[in-house]
Amino acid sequence: MTTLIKSQLLTEKTTLLSSKHNQYTFLVSPKSNKISIAREVENVFPNNIKVTKVNILATTAKPKKNRRTGRGELVGGYYKKAVVTLQAGHKIELV
Repeated sequence: MTTLIKSQLLTEKTTLLSSKHNQYTFLVSPKSNKISIAREVENVFPNNIKVTKVNILATTAKPKKNRRTGRGELVGGYYKKAVVTLQAGHKIELV
């Protein structure tokens, strides 16, 4: 069995989301979907966490311009983020 959750994103914006709106952000596998992410979060983290909503953001590589030709290589890459909303009163302890 492969894990869908790669890591947890910890930035200023994600810490504000977790404290104000009870939302946590994870980097997830490109093959994952909302239902599988919700199940994995409920199984991986202890304390009987209940997920109410999952939003997914998928990003693609962006072209970088070359000064002479106007074209260039792709920079970045493809990755998927999942913003998971928990029920009121439930909490994930950050490590």
